[in-house]
Amino acid sequence: MPHKIGFVVVSSSGHEDGFSARELMIHAPTVSGWRSPRFCQFPQEIVLQMVERCRIRKLQLLAHQYMISSKIEFYISESLPEYFMPYQAERFRRLGYVSLSDNEKTGCKARELKSVYVDAVGQFLKLIFHQNHVNKYNIYNQVALVAINIIGDPADFSDESNITSREKLIDLYLGHNTEDPALEGTSAGKSDYISPLDDLAFDMYQDPEVAQIIRKLDERKREAVQKERYDYAKKLKQAIADLQKVGERLGRYEVEKRCAVEKEDYDLAKEKKQQMEQYRAQVYGQLELHSLLDAALPMRRPLDLPPQPLVPSGSPGQRKLMPVLPQPEERRTENQFAEPFLQEKPSSYSLTVSPQHPAVGQSLPAPEPPPKTNVESLPYDERPLPAIRKQQGDALVEPEVSDTDVRDAQKGAVSGEPEPLTEKALREASSAIDVLGETLVAGAYSKTWSYREDALLALYKQLMEMPIGTPKEDLKNILRASIFLIRRAIKDIVSPVFQASLKLLKMIITQYIPKHRLGKLEATHCVERTIPILLTRTGDSSARLRVMAVNFIQEMALFKEVKSFQIIPSYLVQPLKANSSAHLAMSQMELLARLLKDLGTESSGFTVDNVMKFSVSALEHRVYEVRETAVRIILDMYKQHQAFVLEYLPPDDSNTRKNVLYKTIFEGFAKIDGRPTDAEIRAQKKAAVEEAEKQKKEEIKALQGQLAMLREAEADIQEKESDAMKPKIQDSQGRKAALPEAQAVGIPDSHYLDNLCIFCGERSESFTEEGLDLHYWKHCLMLARCEHCKQVVEISSLTEHLLTECDKKDRFGKCYRCSEAVLKEELPRHIKAKDCNPAKPEKLANRCPLCHENFTPGEEAWKAHLMGPAGCTMNLRKTHILQRAQALTAGRGPPAARTGLSGSKMGSKIPTPKGGLSKSSGRTYTKR
Repeated sequence: MPHKIGFVVVSSSGHEDGFSARELMIHAPTVSGWRSPRFCQFPQEIVLQMVERCRIRKLQLLAHQYMISSKIEFYISESLPEYFMPYQAERFRRLGYVSLSDNEKTGCKARELKSVYVDAVGQFLKLIFHQNHVNKYNIYNQVALVAINIIGDPADFSDESNITSREKLIDLYLGHNTEDPALEGTSAGKSDYISPLDDLAFDMYQDPEVAQIIRKLDERKREAVQKERYDYAKKLKQAIADLQKVGERLGRYEVEKRCAVEKEDYDLAKEKKQQMEQYRAQVYGQLELHSLLDAALPMRRPLDLPPQPLVPSGSPGQRKLMPVLPQPEERRTENQFAEPFLQEKPSSYSLTVSPQHPAVGQSLPAPEPPPKTNVESLPYDERPLPAIRKQQGDALVEPEVSDTDVRDAQKGAVSGEPEPLTEKALREASSAIDVLGETLVAGAYSKTWSYREDALLALYKQLMEMPIGTPKEDLKNILRASIFLIRRAIKDIVSPVFQASLKLLKMIITQYIPKHRLGKLEATHCVERTIPILLTRTGDSSARLRVMAVNFIQEMALFKEVKSFQIIPSYLVQPLKANSSAHLAMSQMELLARLLKDLGTESSGFTVDNVMKFSVSALEHRVYEVRETAVRIILDMYKQHQAFVLEYLPPDDSNTRKNVLYKTIFEGFAKIDGRPTDAEIRAQKKAAVEEAEKQKKEEIKALQGQLAMLREAEADIQEKESDAMKPKIQDSQGRKAALPEAQAVGIPDSHYLDNLCIFCGERSESFTEEGLDLHYWKHCLMLARCEHCKQVVEISSLTEHLLTECDKKDRFGKCYRCSEAVLKEELPRHIKAKDCNPAKPEKLANRCPLCHENFTPGEEAWKAHLMGPAGCTMNLRKTHILQRAQALTAGRGPPAARTGLSGSKMGSKIPTPKGGLSKSSGRTYTKR
C-alpha cells in the first residue's frame, strides 16, 4: 500500500538566509520552507534522496503564496550522477513538469497545493524551478516551496511480495473478494489506497505530536479490525476524529504564538503557551482515562512538555460530560470538546475537556417533551407542517417579558432535535462549534427550515443577554462565529431564515458591538464578510427577497456605525459584469441611485470619478432599465458637478447625438441649464415657417382681391366709353418700362398689368391668360420647374422650396457651409469633400441655387444675374431666348418695375393644372 516516504535534501542551488532547503524535511504548521536567493539566476534546483529505493505514486507540492515558480520540472534517478559521485554515470530521467497559478485571483494570499500522480522507480528526485510569476509582493524575484510530500511503495518487495501472494491465494480459496464494497477505502479493498494521514494537508495543519498519536491509533485500529475487535476499533475511530480537531487547534495556537513572538508581544505569547499546555494536558488526560494512552506510544507526558506554540483563547462549545479541572464558581459548566461524528451508544468513546469561557450555545436543560408520534412514519399527506411542529414545541416554553425582540427570540428557540451534523459540516463549522456549541450549529445546518430559523433566533437571544463584563477575546470569538452562521443563512432560499439572518446581523452591528465596545475592526469585519453575499441576493429570482436585500443594504449603509467606513459605496461602483443577471444589475443601479441621494459625494465613498466611470460604462449594458437608471444618475450628478461631469462624456455634436441615450443626456443638461432643447428649437423654427407661410397666403389673397376690384372698374369704364376709342400709349422703354413712367405719360393704373409678366417684366400682346401660363411654364427666365414635385417656382426661392414646401422635402438636408439643399444620401460626402462655395449672409449677398455663386444683394440684382448676358451660366431657359431678350432690351428699354407686385409677394410657386399649365385669372387688361 502506498505510504509516505521520508527523504533528505542532498543539495540545492542556493537559499535565502533562514530558509534552507532542509526545511522541506519537516512538515508542520509553522514551517517556512525553502526560498531561493534574492535576484537569483534561473533555473534553480533541489535534489532529494529518499530513505529507500521506491516506486513513487504521488508527489505533493505546497507553493508559496506569492513567491511562485511558473513551472517546476521533475527528474528521477537510481543514484546520483557523476558530478556528485565521480564513479557513477547514472543520469536523471525527466518525468515531466507542472505549472503553478500566478495566484492573482486570491490577491496572492492563498497557497496552492499541487498533487501529481506518477509511476516511477528511483531513489533520487530532482526539482527544477523556472522563472517566477511577477507580482507586487515578490520584489526580489524569488521562488519558494513551503513543503513537498512523496508517497510511494518500496521498490524491492522480496519476502513481502510472497506473503502478499500467499494471502491472495488463501482469500481466493476461501471465496473472499477483494473488490467487496465493504472493504472499499481500506488496504484490504484497494492495493493502491493512500491513507488520508499520509496526505500533505494533514501534516501541514496538525500539531506534530498529535499527528504522531493519530498515526499510532490508526495502526491500532487496523490491528483491531484484523482481530475483529470492532468495539475497540470504533472507539479508536472516534478518538482519531476528535484528535484531528485537537491537532488542528493546537496547530493554529502554535502559529498565533509565533506571530505574537515576532511582534514582541510576549504577554500574549505566554498566555498562548499556558493555554496550549493546559489544553494538551486535558486531552491527554482524557486519552489516559479511556486507556488510549499507554507506554506503547512514544510520546511525552503532559508534565514533561516543553513550551508549546500559541492558541486563541477559546474553548470548545459542546456539552460537558465530566469535569477534568476545577473551574471558578461564576463560570458555567463546560461543553465536551468534540462529540462523536455518529450517534454512539452510552458505552462508546467520548473525549471532553474543560472550557476557558462559557459556551454561547449552552442553555439550561429543557424539560423533556411529551411523547409524540414519529412524523416520518406517517403518510406524507398526514404529516404536520414544519410551522405547526414549531408551534407545538413553542407551547412548551414559558412566555418571556413583553420586549419585542426578546419575545421573538424566545419564540424561535430550538424545538426538538435537528439531525446530527455530517462529517463535512463538522469540519467546515469546527470553529463555530467550538464557540457556539454543536446543538445550535446543528440547528443552523438542519435540512428543516424551521430549525434553521430557530437557531438564529436563539443566537439572537444569547447575544442580547451577553453580560457586559465578558472578556473581549470571548466576545470577539462569539461575534466571528455568529458571522459565520449569518453568511450561511443569508444564502438561504427560505424567506423566514433570510429575515432572521438580517435581524441578527442588524443587532450585532447596532447593539452588540457598541454595547461591548468592540471597536471599528469588528464592525468592519461584519460588513466586509456579509455585504458581498447580500449584493448577490439582490439578484435573486424572488422579487420579495430582492426587495428585502436591497432595503437592508440601504439601511445598513446609513447605520452610523457603518457609514464612516465607506465600505458599501465601494462595492456599488464596481463595474457590472457582462454575464451578470438582469435583476442583479438593476438592483445595483437602484441602490447606487438611492444612496447617492442619501449620502452624496462628500466623504461618503462616492466620488465624481468612480460614479461617472461606473455610470458611463452602464450606458452600454444590455438591459434597458439599467441604461435608463444610468442616465438618471448622470443627470443628478450634473446638477451638483456640472464642469466635472462633462469630462467623462463625449463632445456634444451631431455624431454623438445619433446615440439616443447621449441625446437624452445632453437635452437633460440643456433643461438643467435653462437652455432650449433641440426639440424646442425645431418647434420654434416650424412655428416661424408656418407663420411666414400664413402671412404670404394672406398677402396673395389681398392682391387677388385688388385684381378683382380692378377688373370690375375696367368693366365699368368699358361700358361707359364703349363708343370712344382711347389713344394707345406706346411703351417707349419696351419691357423695362416702369409704372411711374407710365403714369407720367397718362396710362391709367388699371391697365398697367395688361400683357405683363410680373416676374421678368416682359410685356407682349400674346400674354393673355393662357399665354402667361405658357410663358411661366416654359420661357420666364426668373422661374424654374422643380424636378421633384413638378411645380414652377422662382429661382430665388428654389432652395427654400426644396427644404420646406416640396413634396419630397424629407429627402433634402441643408449644407451648413453653402446653405443649399442637398439630397441627404449625398450630404455626408458633400460636406466631407468641402468643395462647395461658402455662402455669405443674406444682407451681404444673394446666393444662386443654379450656378452656386454669390452676387450683389437685392431683388433687382436677381434680374441682372438670371437674365443678363454676363449673369448665371446655368439658367437653361436663357440659352435659347438670349438673342430675343437682347432684342427686346434694345427695342423697349428696361423692364417695368413690379410696383408692389413682386414675385416674392405673389408667392414662390405657381400651381400646375392637370393640363400642365397654371391658370392665371384676371391678368388681361384693355390697352389704351
